[in-house]
Amino acid sequence: MNIGLFNIDEYNDLTALWGRCGLYYDEQDRDSRQRIEEQIYDDYVVILTLKTDEGEMVGSVVGSYDGRKGWINRLAIDPDYRGHRLAARLLEKVEELLAEMGAKVIAALIEEENTPSMAAFKHCGYEGWEEIVYFRKELK
Repeated sequence: MNIGLFNIDEYNDLTALWGRCGLYYDEQDRDSRQRIEEQIYDDYVVILTLKTDEGEMVGSVVGSYDGRKGWINRLAIDPDYRGHRLAARLLEKVEELLAEMGAKVIAALIEEENTPSMAAFKHCGYEGWEEIVYFRKELK
């Protein structure tokens, strides 16, 4: 298995992986090819992929640094490849890169039903804060 930086030519493989993992993505807006391509040129965003030796994308993670905190999004491991510490390998690498950007604290928001991600984060030493309520507003 090989961890590397995402290339925009892999966009369809990335969204297919997210689909296999049950992760919602918005191809028309924030997860469009254009928006993802903009992110890969941002010095404070990193998108990593995990591929088999044959080149099949079986994992991904998005990390970003907002100047205050590192954020991990879209941790995804193909269901057929779970249970082999692959999520931990991706988390370790993205943590390293976020620390290089200046992050001292790294956080992630995980949907309540995403128990595989919760298990991976807990296994890697992350502490859950169940009493936090997330608010958001979409700007049109």
